[in-house]
Amino acid sequence: MKANTLLLVGGDLCARAAGALDSHAWTCAGLRRRAMDARPGARIRWRRADLGDPDALAGTLAALSAPGNTASGDPEPAPAPITHILYAPAPDARTPQAYARAYPLGLRALLDALPDPDRLRRCVLVDSSAVWGQGPADRWVDEDTPPAPADFRGAAMLEAEALLHARLPGRGVALRLSGLYGPGRLRLPDGLRAGRIAAPDGPGHWANRIHVDDAARACAHLLALADPLPCYIGTDDHPMPTADLYDALARMTGGPPPAREGRPPDGKRLANARLRASGWTPAWPDMLDGYAACLAAAAPPPP
Repeated sequence: MKANTLLLVGGDLCARAAGALDSHAWTCAGLRRRAMDARPGARIRWRRADLGDPDALAGTLAALSAPGNTASGDPEPAPAPITHILYAPAPDARTPQAYARAYPLGLRALLDALPDPDRLRRCVLVDSSAVWGQGPADRWVDEDTPPAPADFRGAAMLEAEALLHARLPGRGVALRLSGLYGPGRLRLPDGLRAGRIAAPDGPGHWANRIHVDDAARACAHLLALADPLPCYIGTDDHPMPTADLYDALARMTGGPPPAREGRPPDGKRLANARLRASGWTPAWPDMLDGYAACLAAAAPPPP
């Protein structure tokens, strides 16, 4: 049996994080609300699970411990016991109820259903910089900046973090990500190309981003890191004024210059110094370079 058994709860980000781990040291199983493509020999053995159904969830986790009982039909034993969890939920709606289900209620249900919770060595909870709401205008935000959620999203995430640290003291890590972009996550440049998106006008507007592969590597890094701190920010090295980012992306895509629109400032600039000091380094430290590479990869081949 491999040294580490990772339970993934989520989708694309979890799959990318699993790919960043040493396959000789890690066995991976995953839970999702919807069925996944279960190819023989796949790195992750996915199972469909509903965190809102405690009995079914407990049965699913118990089944992951049964040799040969896998989602893919692969005859190799399923991972057991679970030593690590990457919890990266995706709420199914932008409502208080959906965020509560995904974050504090879902995490509690998962921890309650673990068949052998004492064997768990690390749980990484992925949430976002929404815990700071709009942030202090034009000032840098780091992990010591007091959270101040502006809406139910950040409040649900903070509740999940409190649960994580109460249930798993010293074993729980929160990773607060900035805005994700990357393959399949190019809605912003697509909208700017079509002229559908306006840029915020005036000072106090900042864009913070992280390439999805850098976020996945941050997840893998924190799963394996010895003695991590309770919380890290995952973002690249260079926050940008939002209007400058939109202008640059419009030029990259050949779209029109975006119109300007008056909005209240949302001025936080996220610092990644703690995560970098722990040994993580982004492959894409500047979002403009990352977006340019993604757009080039997504462009149709010349005729």
